[in-house]
Amino acid sequence: MEITTTDLGLVARVQHLSKSYGSDPNRVHALRDISLGIRAAEFTAIMGPSGSGKSTLMHIMAGLDSATDGRSWLGDDEITDMSDSQLTLLRRRRVGFVFQAFNLVPTLDVRANIRLPFELDGRRPTDAEAAWIAELERTLGLADRLAHRPHELSGGQQQRVAIARALSTRPALLFADEPTGNLDSRTGREVLELLQHASRRYGQSIAMVTHDPIAAAYADRVLFLADGRLVADRERMPAQQISEFMLSMEVPA
Repeated sequence: MEITTTDLGLVARVQHLSKSYGSDPNRVHALRDISLGIRAAEFTAIMGPSGSGKSTLMHIMAGLDSATDGRSWLGDDEITDMSDSQLTLLRRRRVGFVFQAFNLVPTLDVRANIRLPFELDGRRPTDAEAAWIAELERTLGLADRLAHRPHELSGGQQQRVAIARALSTRPALLFADEPTGNLDSRTGREVLELLQHASRRYGQSIAMVTHDPIAAAYADRVLFLADGRLVADRERMPAQQISEFMLSMEVPA
């Protein structure tokens, strides 16, 4: 009997994952034989320079892209060969996303943007879910902004709405792709603290893609990618140590 992702204490995993584009002799290898898992109730940073394959890895793990070779699981469900409709349903109900671009619907107010995942799923929040949403709105400082539209909010407030929307359905796993990329340093720090708080207080599993050592330092675990390969898997590290490790990975041309 095959050991499941849950048995391993993981919320997602990939095995011998590879991704390439084009054909020989112009084939580009974005990922090369990667095997890793995202641990439950932990904040994981996926770190690497531009072109290292970190966003491609996240997209495949989230079911937004397909692998060339290897296998991928969300929870105990293997998603490797799922259809688009199956993946859409799985993402909607079990995965949350926070991107560098806030991706809020400009015609909806804050309240409606946060509840959008329920609308897309064709249902209303249960009483328990409504209470959870209200707690998110309070915790993220949005309670007095619920009737505002995105253009009436600061960048930091918009990202808070995006985080609240991503957490509203209590997803098994939250993917964050450079979530502070469009924010100033102070606001970015606040967003990272919110993600860290979600993991520590609520046991939220988070996988954050970043190239920023300061952002990665908020995580419990840091995975380092280079040239499409996993080169290191480390527990929490300070930003200076992450920077030094990143520099040590660079090989002169």
